[in-house]
Amino acid sequence: MTIRTVVSMAVLTLREASRRRVLLALAVLTVALLLLSGWGFSRLAAESSYGTLTSGEARMAASQLLNLVMFGFSLIAALGTAFLAGPTLSGETESGIALAVLARPVRRSAVLLGKWLGLVVFGSGFVVLAGLAQCLIVWWTVGYWPPQPAVALALLAAQTTVLLTLGLLLSTVISPMASGVVAVGLFGATWVAGVVGGIGEALGNDGVARVGTVSRMLLPTDGLWRGAMHAFQDPVALARLGAAFDGSPFLSRAPLTVAYLVWAAAWVVMVWGLAALSFQRKDL
Repeated sequence: MTIRTVVSMAVLTLREASRRRVLLALAVLTVALLLLSGWGFSRLAAESSYGTLTSGEARMAASQLLNLVMFGFSLIAALGTAFLAGPTLSGETESGIALAVLARPVRRSAVLLGKWLGLVVFGSGFVVLAGLAQCLIVWWTVGYWPPQPAVALALLAAQTTVLLTLGLLLSTVISPMASGVVAVGLFGATWVAGVVGGIGEALGNDGVARVGTVSRMLLPTDGLWRGAMHAFQDPVALARLGAAFDGSPFLSRAPLTVAYLVWAAAWVVMVWGLAALSFQRKDL
């Protein structure tokens, strides 16, 4: 009964997400970014064909520009999932829908798990499809294919999962709009802290570098993003850049460790557990 409830709620959440205006906004932003990036990469290919850039320089530029565009997709995914997760519980609680569903002998944790799974499938599917389309555009225009596209897209999907899990927790205690704003704000703040930490590492300032380390532990979105950047980068081009680019917000020299991936998974489990506990105690 519980498994059927989880699957049913996941399917209903997917249907609900597909009907929201947020989906239309995501589609418009995605298409606009794909078209704009396609034009940019075509100009880069033209410069290479004219002899202004060598093939190696074109690959290096394509590698860096791909990370910049993928950050745009991660931001779009962050906005979309945050504002989808917000109304998932708060909106239904305020409208009385949740009370009608939970009036039956259904566990609140099963309902929450089903909604979470539906949002994970939706958010991860968006990131993977949009990211794959972008990789194909880069390959078609410049002839560059990332060394580890599957790893990179999986990490972007994991980043989306982390953020929507946070949004789900927030939606159990505050309004839908506020939960989305707070989740996106924390996403941005963590990214800024990661940039500051990267600058600290480049300058050899351990105190400033620790800012990025601590922020990536408190909210793993930036850490997962940096792992995805590393997987998108051309290793040959990265080796040629030297230490001068260590503080760049769109370059990452080291892949993620297994320990950090385990921590990110544990973080999701802990935050989901807090969301389940909060939802269980919530007065409907």
